[in-house]
Amino acid sequence: MRIGIRSAISALVLTSIVVSAVGVHLLWWRTAQQVSQTLADTINDQIVSAVGDELQSITTEARSSLTAVRTLLVEKVFDARDARKREVVLQSQLLSQPTISWVAFGWPDGSFFAGHKLGDSVIEMLEISGDGKLRINRYEFEGNDLKLKASWFEDTEYVVTDQEWFRAAIRSNDEHWSTLTTHPNGERLAAAFAAPIDIDQKPAGVVAIIIELTRVSNFLSQLTVGKSAGAFILDRDGGVVAAPDPDASEVKALKTDHPLFPVAVDAMRQSGSAYDPGSGEAFHSQVTREGKAYQAVLTPISFPGWSLVTVVPESEFLGPVQMTIRKLLVGLAVLIVFAGLLSAWLAQRLIAAPLIKVMGEIRHVERFDLDKVERHPSRLTEIENLSGAIGDMAQGLAAFRKYIPADLVKRLVSDGTGARLGGAVRPMSVMFIDLAGFTGMSERLGDRIIPLLSRYFDSVSAQIQAQGGTIDKFIGDAVMAFWGAPAANPDHAIDCCRAALACQRAMAEAGLADDNGQPVRIRIGVNSGDMLVGNIGSEVRLNYTVIGDAVNIASRLESTNKVYGSMIIIGPETRTLAGDRIVVRELDRLAVYGRAGGLQIYELLGMAGEFTGALDWVKSYEAGLTAWRARDFAAAIGAFEKVLDIRKDDTASSVMIERCRQQLENPTSDDWDGTTIARTK
Repeated sequence: MRIGIRSAISALVLTSIVVSAVGVHLLWWRTAQQVSQTLADTINDQIVSAVGDELQSITTEARSSLTAVRTLLVEKVFDARDARKREVVLQSQLLSQPTISWVAFGWPDGSFFAGHKLGDSVIEMLEISGDGKLRINRYEFEGNDLKLKASWFEDTEYVVTDQEWFRAAIRSNDEHWSTLTTHPNGERLAAAFAAPIDIDQKPAGVVAIIIELTRVSNFLSQLTVGKSAGAFILDRDGGVVAAPDPDASEVKALKTDHPLFPVAVDAMRQSGSAYDPGSGEAFHSQVTREGKAYQAVLTPISFPGWSLVTVVPESEFLGPVQMTIRKLLVGLAVLIVFAGLLSAWLAQRLIAAPLIKVMGEIRHVERFDLDKVERHPSRLTEIENLSGAIGDMAQGLAAFRKYIPADLVKRLVSDGTGARLGGAVRPMSVMFIDLAGFTGMSERLGDRIIPLLSRYFDSVSAQIQAQGGTIDKFIGDAVMAFWGAPAANPDHAIDCCRAALACQRAMAEAGLADDNGQPVRIRIGVNSGDMLVGNIGSEVRLNYTVIGDAVNIASRLESTNKVYGSMIIIGPETRTLAGDRIVVRELDRLAVYGRAGGLQIYELLGMAGEFTGALDWVKSYEAGLTAWRARDFAAAIGAFEKVLDIRKDDTASSVMIERCRQQLENPTSDDWDGTTIARTK
């Protein structure tokens, strides 16, 4: 039993409502927990990535600054004790690297020089010399320039050689990261990247790049962490390293008043030995505080002992789920009735009707009626995309009509047999077209021959297709076409002749000229007969074409035009099939190259009813041809000369006169029957 799409969708909607309501009612707690965990993991992954990128940026800037300053000192570009040059270098580093807070030099004798950024508008230059005094120069921006605003001295107990970053760099004799809280001008948590300096291969001191972690706190405040979640950086004991604070800077101390900060500390402390920051593995924890549940994820970060703690309230995700369930239970009865009616209407309007239209377009593609394919807009993206894809497919297939005969494709589609090796013998007509003098023209023109060829192919191809012909192939400057396949055509000979004349007219109207300004002419050979037509080739590559003796004769007739000065020569079978529908003159009895027997050949002059020229010269020529075959060569010459009186440039008559004279001078044997034997293709 088959049912319509409206009934199917309505039944599916009603069933899904009932099943969903029961399923949600039974499984909502588990679903809610999974959703909460998944979303918490997703948020955590995003935060970890963002924080990791920020810390990587900080370390990269610190390393770049340290390398730059260290190189300037080692290469003696400036002397750290030269206050003017030193301040220029420090200012440039602090301004060019947004995340660093200090650039400092420490010397074994206790001397200390540093540049310190205060927010984004103030820079202090600090110096501690041998007298133990701290000198501070304060610079502020005026427009785009830093100006010295104040300078003063302070007492200080800061000794650079006692600082861990200094001692670790000297001890390891290599670059070293460390944390610190003590600065010459106060206590603030920071990370230092320090390295020893050797000048003239002698230890000279330590350079340090210091990042106050209020910068990281400021960054954390800019992260979008759900609606009410938070991210914190804590040490192993739950001590704060960084917490979201938009106002935190070198000037303003970090505030830890974020409502989720105590939850993050609880999560760190509750993890105990189950979480090891040195393992590199994240740890998931559920924390309950003041009756509320939270999902917490502890993730080790690049600084030893530090962890990124992400806290997400479960209510942020479970609340909407619970509300949805309540609404589902309350409105279930109404929804079932309303959804059934609405789904039937929507199925008809949004799905069934557009799908029926799209199915119609698929039928057009199936029949290869590509010009009839239309695109149908729809409110449903998938249906509109399907319609667009069918339209695109039709456009793509339409492009293949330039390579593959459309009738052939339609037949393959309608038969459902596909392209297979094989063929059949059937009566058909075939045409060969060639450009006169193409070889010499191509040698003289070179690649300039391409536009001329393109216009030539366009002109004749349009006429062949207009007369129902199938273009088989292009061979250099030659065009091969046939009539009578893939669709049978009882008038194939007439249509082929009409196409030949149309090609001749089209070339004249195109006005194509060679490099000497002479009109470009074409020669055409037409023949009819039984031919093998089908898929010729191999299993890998097929060509739908025609072969056989009748095809070979048509090719020879095309080149025979050179001998008789004609434009279109047709074979005897074509003449017989076309009958009184065409106007011709018999040119000769010719044994084409490679064939023993002779056959009558004709010059196609026009279609009956369309040809308006006089035919007296045709009668004279055919009278001469009769005399020629009767071996009355003198009478034949007279008849052919009458033709030349009417058509002074009739090459065929001139050729026949020359042949008659040769016969008079050197008569052939008695078995001669008037057949001309072609010596070349």
